[in-house]
Amino acid sequence: MKIVPDLFDVIAGHVHNTQIHGEQLMELMPDRLPFWQKLTKTISDYIFSSFVLLISSPVLLAIAIAIKLDSRGTVFYSQERVGKGGRIFSILKFRSMVSDAEKNTGPVWAGKNDPRITRVGAFIRKTRLDEIPQFINVLRGDMSVVGPRPERPQIVEELKKVYPFFEKRLTVKPGITGWAQVKLEYSDTVESIGDKLKYDFYYIENQSLFLDLEIMLRTMIVMITGKGAH
Repeated sequence: MKIVPDLFDVIAGHVHNTQIHGEQLMELMPDRLPFWQKLTKTISDYIFSSFVLLISSPVLLAIAIAIKLDSRGTVFYSQERVGKGGRIFSILKFRSMVSDAEKNTGPVWAGKNDPRITRVGAFIRKTRLDEIPQFINVLRGDMSVVGPRPERPQIVEELKKVYPFFEKRLTVKPGITGWAQVKLEYSDTVESIGDKLKYDFYYIENQSLFLDLEIMLRTMIVMITGKGAH
């Protein structure tokens, strides 16, 4: 499928471009990984996720205790997200907000300085430790370690109205971390998501094991510095 990109995409090299009758076109071809790389990525996802869950078990226990001592409610929470091909799955996270945070608002994005975030929640969100339970989602086959971040069904429907080609983002498995997450700061509006989409499409177009490795290394830097974390 080919669409006309904006000038920023062409200049920044976020997408692959071809010309037809002098018109620049953006080519969306999500299935670029050779079979051996797909297989390697899948196997690596399982091995890496198992390893992380094993070695981080003492940290997971400490976080669980801290959450219970800090605020009322469960240690973990699950939430519906949209995965590859539009499949709905339940994502797992450490609870970083007060219980019933959306009781009066319904599904909304968490703001950067959201008052619903607990003290422990602020720390684990900044360091992305709240995402560790999602390695269980990787073992279940819902997610990959690297890929576009999954969104909630209600938000996906909202984004589709604003960005007609949003569904192309659903042609790959969502990830715990992604190119947009390590390149940009926190986004909490439909408009700001547009910037992240450019990086998501860049990732989809340029998938490789080397790019995944770069994203994982950059994620470690984000966890240490807190830059770009949400």
